Amino acid sequence: MKVITSWSGGKDSCLALHKALSQGLEVKALVNFISEVNKKSSFHKIDSQLMKLQAECIGIPIFQKEVPPNMEGYKDAFMDAVNLLKKEQGIKGMVFGDIALQEHLDWVTNTCNELQIETIEPLWGIDTKQVACEFINKGFKSVIVNLKRDLLGSEWVGRMFDFDFVNHCESKNVDVCGENGEFHTFVVDGPLFTKRIDVLESKVKILDEDPFNNAYLDILKYKAISKEAAEWIESKKL
Repeated sequence: MKVITSWSGGKDSCLALHKALSQGLEVKALVNFISEVNKKSSFHKIDSQLMKLQAECIGIPIFQKEVPPNMEGYKDAFMDAVNLLKKEQGIKGMVFGDIALQEHLDWVTNTCNELQIETIEPLWGIDTKQVACEFINKGFKSVIVNLKRDLLGSEWVGRMFDFDFVNHCESKNVDVCGENGEFHTFVVDGPLFTKRIDVLESKVKILDEDPFNNAYLDILKYKAISKEAAEWIESKKL
């Protein structure tokens, strides 16, 4: 079956994509929504060009749709994007990375019903600790790109999503997958990637009057490198 994937660039959408491909689904595009003002992804705040590089490393085209920063008209933009892909590529279903939030499941299910496509939720109902462990154990690597600093501490921004961070979340009574928006990640490597994304320069930003009290990772320079080069770099860090 030809499907598309709701794509944030983070760990949950990536693991959902991996499971969808493992089930034999033909994923035609990664669907990503970006701000029409700063051209960054709506929730993870990743630059649109970096999102495109990520898609190139995975080998699946990315379809980006601009929306207002306040997300007004998001549903219309969502339906327009999916309807276009249905018409052009014969899409029959859409993959999502929801795990436990019922309101998210209800929204995507109702919207997909209106679009007359199947809702596919490979992670739904799985314990979030199990999801986190599976993601890490499969060899995916992701960077923490924003978090609620009052809950988790801004010093974790820019670090890898690993078992140390999972343990830190548990010590703070925070869901280890950030299901309530406590943190977000950006995947830079893993089984789906033909190349790894290497972050060359970044800085942590705290925005004035941020209603979410978040700290963000502003990724300034990056490049895709071969798996061999990535392994060499890692060996030099040991």
